[in-house]
Amino acid sequence: MFLKKTLERNRPLIETAVKMHKEGLLFPDTYLVDMDALLANASAIKSHAEQNGIHLYFMLKQLGRNPEIAHELIQLGYDGAVAVDFREAESLIDEGIPIGNVGHLVQTPRAALKKILESDPEYMTVYSLEKVREINDICEKLSVTQKLMLRVLGESDTLYSGQYGGFSLNTLAETVKEISKFNHVRIAGLTSFPCFLFQEETGIIEPTPNVGTLQSAKKLLTDLGLEIEAMDMPSVTCSESIPLIRKFGGTHGEPGHGLTGTTPMHAVENCEEIPALIYLSEISHECDGKAYCYGGGHYHRSHVKQALIGAPEEGKFLDVIPPTDESIDYYFGLNGSARVSDSVVMAFRTQIFVTRSQVALVKGIAKGEPEIMGIYTSLGQRLK
Repeated sequence: MFLKKTLERNRPLIETAVKMHKEGLLFPDTYLVDMDALLANASAIKSHAEQNGIHLYFMLKQLGRNPEIAHELIQLGYDGAVAVDFREAESLIDEGIPIGNVGHLVQTPRAALKKILESDPEYMTVYSLEKVREINDICEKLSVTQKLMLRVLGESDTLYSGQYGGFSLNTLAETVKEISKFNHVRIAGLTSFPCFLFQEETGIIEPTPNVGTLQSAKKLLTDLGLEIEAMDMPSVTCSESIPLIRKFGGTHGEPGHGLTGTTPMHAVENCEEIPALIYLSEISHECDGKAYCYGGGHYHRSHVKQALIGAPEEGKFLDVIPPTDESIDYYFGLNGSARVSDSVVMAFRTQIFVTRSQVALVKGIAKGEPEIMGIYTSLGQRLK
């Protein structure tokens, strides 16, 4: 999906991956992150956010909850992290990373609430009155008040399978009335997902119906006398989309794939951010005229198309045959022959935290002095 753009805009990243593989420094099934490029991307996004008055919570699930990246982004001045689930929240807390928002997309289970609330997250996103009650009870014991974001659903909203949940816009007034009975929580924000999507047909990022739902919800709650300080509008957060967040009344964005230049828009346009992430593998064997390279990093929405076999100047491109969704990705198939143990480089959309891959952070690539900063598991544990 991103291989062509990576060759065009960050060829040294691919060259570094092949060189380190040949030298035995990196195993197959490893994602390489160009840290200099990532931090340059992050700085560009932050600059646009500052110009537009938008707060940023970084999302790192797609990079394997990596603590080193999290610390670097805090150093750049990001407001904190958005934790997609309670396990990510716990790992970030253990690393001393401030939590901006937790509970969206995955609600925090009761047993994890105390630790997470003790870390003083800026917001917790909630889907149900039962969860609000659990949060309130623990906040009462801790003698604190927690700000809440409500995830609101409209009848025509865009939703992804496996992510259903939220308060219906049609019954939001009644919901607010019930929440107002609790003394240790306060409704302070609204959120939804996805709020923006890149439309390949038009070549631009456009709002989804979810944005209109958030706007309607804010008006309703404001008319009820509530002050809504946060309008969190995640999805495709990058330099290009920041002005859209402001235009539609948003206050917060959540850059994730924007940090590595791997949103769908980055596959077809020369955006301000450059590609900063590739996947490294190795030819394992051939069978029936097709080569197979080691897997482990497949994500079923990857849109992987081609692989580069060998170094850019001498290699060849082969179409990738990804495993079917019901199969384990022991291998990626390649539509052609290749020598056993040759390097394989791909660039596709990923969610590293759902893989079994390793993650290598590399600095100094643009200077021609690449250095491995560390190698991590797909869940952010440092290996070396």
